[in-house]
Amino acid sequence: MTKSENSMSYVITPAIIPCLQVRGSSNYYPVNRIFCVGRNYAKHVVEMGYDPEREAPFFFQKSSDSILVEGTDFVYPDKTIEVHHEVELVVALKTGGKNLSRAEATSNIYGYAVGLDMTRRDLQAELKSMGRPWEISKSFDGSAPCSAIIQSDDIGHPTKGEISLKKNGSLCQEGYLQQMIWKVPEIIAYLSEFCTLMPGDLIFTGTPSGVGPVQRGDNLKCTIDGVGTLDVGVV
Repeated sequence: MTKSENSMSYVITPAIIPCLQVRGSSNYYPVNRIFCVGRNYAKHVVEMGYDPEREAPFFFQKSSDSILVEGTDFVYPDKTIEVHHEVELVVALKTGGKNLSRAEATSNIYGYAVGLDMTRRDLQAELKSMGRPWEISKSFDGSAPCSAIIQSDDIGHPTKGEISLKKNGSLCQEGYLQQMIWKVPEIIAYLSEFCTLMPGDLIFTGTPSGVGPVQRGDNLKCTIDGVGTLDVGVV
């Protein structure tokens, strides 16, 4: 038996849906799931100690309440002494589907944003060495800072341009979108082979080389040509 949404009652109050601002709009984008692509820039693959040969992309997830909206500080998390920054192009989906073609994947895109995949690197290394899942090193409170979304209707679909991160004014990460091993339509199409994508899903598309630690008091300025900027303070 099913009930309409208006007639349903709950034993506890449902969680508030995480949302992102949309540039130039008074409406908000509701976040459903967050998928992240690992090792999608060759130089970053090398700095992490892996072979840069093109292999099938792999994914991990962050919970939707990992979102940290722009204008909010990143609170240095517990249980770690080594948190790293990873600047990424974020893709926001407006429709979903399964087994999508690359053309269908592109038509699924609502817009783009600038994001950070904050990582408890010490926990990740420890869990990897033990052969255990390392989700807890990636998915935690505030681990997905994200700018407002800019609609693809306004900027098209960026395939080139600089992606960078400055820490306290010094350039740490620098790369170019055209250096992605797997391009955005390929990422979406491949991911849709494994799960049905949904409106509101975000995809973090990987980070260029130069990832490194942050400390309380740091300021991170992330920039992607044609997409925007994201400023985050670490407290």
